[in-house]
Amino acid sequence: MTVTSNARPGGLPARLLGILFMLLGLGLLGLGIKLATLGGSLYYLGGGVLLALSGYLLCIRRASGVWVYAFFLVVSTAWAVLEVQFDWWQLVPRLALWFVLGLVLLIPVFRRPLDSRSGGLPLVGSLVIAAVVALVAQFVNYNRLDGDLGRDTAGTESAAPTAADGDWPSYGRTAFGDRYSPLKQIDVNNVKNLEPVWTFRTGDIPGPNDPQETTAENTPLKVNGMLYVCTPHSQVIAVDPDSGKEIWRFDPKLSTQHADSFKGWAHMTCRGVAYHDDATYAGTTTAGQSPATGSAVPVDEQSTPAASSCPRRLFLPTADTRLIAINADTGKVCSDFGDNGQVDLTANMGSFTPGGYYSTSPPAVTRNLVIIGGHVTDNVSTDEPSGVIRAYDVHTGKLVWNWDSGNPDATAPIAADGIYTRNSPNMWSMMAVDEKVGMVYLPMGNQMPDQWGGNRTPASEKYSAGVVALDIATGKVRWNYQFTHHDLWDMDVGGQPTLVDIKTAGGVKPALMASTKQGSIYVLDRTNGQPIYPITETPVPQGAVEGDRTSPTQPVSSINLAAPTLKESDMWGGTPFDQALCRIAFREHRYEGIYTPPSTQGSIVYPGNFGVFDWGGISVDPVRQIAFLNPSYMAFTSKLVPREEIANQPARKSETEGIQPNKGAPYGVILSAFLSPLGLPCQAPAWGYVAGLDLTTGKLVYKHKNGTVRDNSPVPLPLPMGVPSLGGTVTTAGGVAFLSGTLDQYLRAYDVKNGKELWKGRLPAGGQTTPMTYTGKDGRQYVLVYAGGHGSLGTKQGDYVMAFALPEKK
Repeated sequence: MTVTSNARPGGLPARLLGILFMLLGLGLLGLGIKLATLGGSLYYLGGGVLLALSGYLLCIRRASGVWVYAFFLVVSTAWAVLEVQFDWWQLVPRLALWFVLGLVLLIPVFRRPLDSRSGGLPLVGSLVIAAVVALVAQFVNYNRLDGDLGRDTAGTESAAPTAADGDWPSYGRTAFGDRYSPLKQIDVNNVKNLEPVWTFRTGDIPGPNDPQETTAENTPLKVNGMLYVCTPHSQVIAVDPDSGKEIWRFDPKLSTQHADSFKGWAHMTCRGVAYHDDATYAGTTTAGQSPATGSAVPVDEQSTPAASSCPRRLFLPTADTRLIAINADTGKVCSDFGDNGQVDLTANMGSFTPGGYYSTSPPAVTRNLVIIGGHVTDNVSTDEPSGVIRAYDVHTGKLVWNWDSGNPDATAPIAADGIYTRNSPNMWSMMAVDEKVGMVYLPMGNQMPDQWGGNRTPASEKYSAGVVALDIATGKVRWNYQFTHHDLWDMDVGGQPTLVDIKTAGGVKPALMASTKQGSIYVLDRTNGQPIYPITETPVPQGAVEGDRTSPTQPVSSINLAAPTLKESDMWGGTPFDQALCRIAFREHRYEGIYTPPSTQGSIVYPGNFGVFDWGGISVDPVRQIAFLNPSYMAFTSKLVPREEIANQPARKSETEGIQPNKGAPYGVILSAFLSPLGLPCQAPAWGYVAGLDLTTGKLVYKHKNGTVRDNSPVPLPLPMGVPSLGGTVTTAGGVAFLSGTLDQYLRAYDVKNGKELWKGRLPAGGQTTPMTYTGKDGRQYVLVYAGGHGSLGTKQGDYVMAFALPEKK
């Protein structure tokens, strides 16, 4: 007697595919059970059951396995659309793998061994449904705002200090920090023709003994017929602006107590140098005003020397805590400044670990003063150096005043044996200056540690995480406005304040614009600190750890680019599996939106430590009355670790790796980017945008995702997902804005009125800095960028200074 079977012979391929489906299904099921116990989506649990069942049926060569898979794919597609609608990049991790496996299952070699009811038609149908959803998603663009400013002038002009049109004499081009150039040789019509003209290599490349965050965040100056470039190891190089040839080089010969090893340092950064020219102030007699009467007062008893040995000088803050005056003509030190050309910034600071305090940013200069703050390494201890701001005579290096936020009224120069208040809030970024109103504006950090504030002093609570305006003449506080109360999220004000006269319904206002990590752009009257656009005290999550507290409200500006509160459905990944792991991590952390307090459970910080806006700040076009912005969105996590458990944690490697010890506080902290096991962000793209803000209305004109993952993915595909950028933007009278800080290696040009990308030029390394533009001796307009990469962001590092220009006319 012969026994027959409905199953066909030769079923090994089907069995192997079935085993794969079963393994994937069981894995999905396990993750689904975990997620369900945390109150998360039930899809992964149910999907895991269906996928495993389909695999089992394929193993025993039943066509019903195809039917089950088709049903699983339809359910997955429907669930994905319900969660994220037709957002392409959110659909990809939910459906791409299942779609590909469905195509494989459609291949005859896998279905031929099954019984006669092959299930081919239902599978085709499910694939078509998924394909249609993907096709529709190609024509949908969420979170995009399209608009056009619609004007080339608002009838206003720049109020910034006068500078030669073709020069870039200050970090933000002027002391107003506006990053606006009146050049218009390059415009929206011809910018597409930009080409590399020359490349200069500084020779300063990160070495094995350098810290991870060795970065070339420098914006070179162009003034005095030269370009002045600052490198991570505090070298200054004068370069010919037309040819890129080196003219002179100054090397401060950094010293350290660790046999030339900088590994233990948090940073190795030089964002720039400052330039002072006596001729700029020829004929002027004042650079300050009395806060009481508004009458003009001299800055100090010093006067401009009749025949200075350095009438044009650069001020270099070094990584080993010196302020050096350099002859801008020759590159030699100005021996009449301080002690043979330098001031020791360790004076009156007390003890600190090498690298734990120094100025990463250029000082501000006025008629008679050079004013400097300093970076203090985050989260090391509660006994760190002071955040004091010091003003020195620009010619002699004599200390004229000091403002210590821990002792804010004592601005007279400290006694020789005095020590500034330990651990007072610091100012590590770039200041802005308005000499006409006699004020210098400080973007403030906070008192260490960042995530625990149980022992902060009243003075530190008052002056941290906001802008403080000091009188140039005396260092006395004229006004201050705090943007984060009792900051527990490292929301220091990173960007240089931007000063611009804004045309409002109530007339033209002398404004200060402060971009912040939390996403608000605060617009204040720079003469008195009063809001021009509304700022509202808004209730925020409560519940700090034992020994600390939270502010019941936080000030939120009406101009606010903060991202919406994250949801579980916003979790992302390369596959359904790491997406599920991100969902589990989301549920395991504490998160109630922005300002969720730090916790021992672990809290999600969104926006994260780099913020929506960081040290790159913003740029403004004062004629068109538009601000060009580059907001970024990356979530971080913080976890407080009780003091007795710190020894069990991995040692600190950087500010986002290992335990941050917070010696003297009851908690250390672990900080990290919120990433999937594959190293991808756990929150869905886009992660970076360009945007335009109409200054006259306070409304966004446009917001477009910006940048590709070409240089951050295993396969260099230029997928336009929108990536973060670190560094600032530049606007020009030609209607073109420039940005180089994206994680892919490009310098890009945009139409400032509508945000359209007009051109991009490939860079040999990461461009995490702010570009600038100038006119050469040959009359051509150049766009310059320092492409040196960024250690913490993982972009390619280098030492390239690159100039682009339009083709020469023949």
